[in-house]
Amino acid sequence: MEKLTQDIIAGVGGKNNVVSVIHCATRLRFKLKNSSLAGTEMLRNHPGIIMALESGGQYQVVIGNHINDVYKLLVKNLGPAEDMPDGKETLLGRFIDLVSGIFAPFLGVMAAAGILKGMLSLLAVCGWIQEKSAAWMLLYSASDALFNYFPLVLGYTAGKKFGGNPFVTLTIGGALMYPLIVQSAGLSVDFFGIPVRVLNYSASVIPIIFASWVSCRLERFVYPRLPVAIRNFITPLLCLIIVVPLTFSLIGPVSVYLSQLFAQGYQVVYNMVPWLAGGLMSGLWQVFVIFGLHWGFVPVAINNLTVLGHDTFVPLVLPAVMGQVGACLGISLRQRDAQKKMIASSAAITGLFGITEPAVYGVTLPYRRAFIFGCTGAVAGGIIIGIGGTQVYSFGMASIFTFMQIIPPHGVDMTVWAAVIGSGVALFFAFIGSCLFGIPRKK
Repeated sequence: MEKLTQDIIAGVGGKNNVVSVIHCATRLRFKLKNSSLAGTEMLRNHPGIIMALESGGQYQVVIGNHINDVYKLLVKNLGPAEDMPDGKETLLGRFIDLVSGIFAPFLGVMAAAGILKGMLSLLAVCGWIQEKSAAWMLLYSASDALFNYFPLVLGYTAGKKFGGNPFVTLTIGGALMYPLIVQSAGLSVDFFGIPVRVLNYSASVIPIIFASWVSCRLERFVYPRLPVAIRNFITPLLCLIIVVPLTFSLIGPVSVYLSQLFAQGYQVVYNMVPWLAGGLMSGLWQVFVIFGLHWGFVPVAINNLTVLGHDTFVPLVLPAVMGQVGACLGISLRQRDAQKKMIASSAAITGLFGITEPAVYGVTLPYRRAFIFGCTGAVAGGIIIGIGGTQVYSFGMASIFTFMQIIPPHGVDMTVWAAVIGSGVALFFAFIGSCLFGIPRKK
């Protein structure tokens, strides 16, 4: 691991070229001072690296499931991160970097909590556990805690991403969820002559992100202008006194309105032509994954769950995942080289659990045809799921566990079968196509 870490640092232009680094499920995401100093070909040819590319304002190095160990060594070797110079990123790059920086740190536990929720739904439908029983309550509290206390978690990660004191923004998130506030939800109160309508911000996403941004901007303005002796406690004091009332009176209500407008707008577009939405999104999803653009859709799914109580976006991604799994299985069956067969088989297994980067970069994309078969099968599966109107009721990465998360409260219905059939079609088509035509015949 140490050798791989040193090679990655050298490949991105050295320690002094790195501004910051974060990671998601399989890839390291660097901000570099000068991306032209990176040795992309050297990194791509490294046996421990799956792919290296620049996208979304970030330099991305895909290394696989041992990402956590490598990231810890990277942080140890790189030391404290510097501030990113302004004006060097596109608007899209800034947005992707912002979303990944805020949501990536807890994506794994968020997916795990969503899977646990789905398991509880399946157990309840099958009659193996009774709702409101002691066992159900303990497990449900574990599955719902993260989503219910989103303002706390997002307050911390957003504070770090915006360059402020994360414990100040965490405290602001806590104020949004304080028991007295939750109990007063729906009431209008008087704040020194200013009428404020109290809302329930539990499980909300957008309000705390905006509030954290305002707090960090205020902190950056106030901190250097205060005497050294008092700045460490006066700065947080001013942030709390100013930002918390501002959030309840203006930022929160506006953010909630925008959240509802965004969710309802998405639902209108989806309901107009669900089959087209399903086919396009499922067919293009792996292309988004290649360039790291899929992070831009994470807030869509979370916002839908927060506002509507369900989401139709994640099911559309399911055929895209199963298509790449089927393509890997087809290549594995057809491949005669033992090592390549093993790589394709392991990539298929990893893909079943929602991690498709090893499958795409290591197997299907190099063969091209297999990648196309996977995406084509995903289009067909996405159309079926779009027509079926499949929904998820808890958040998680699209994987085999999603089948537990699409079960409605009233039990299995046609929306569930649409997901099963659509995913099966994508997997079967990609498997047959890749098995028969994925590997060109040698002359």
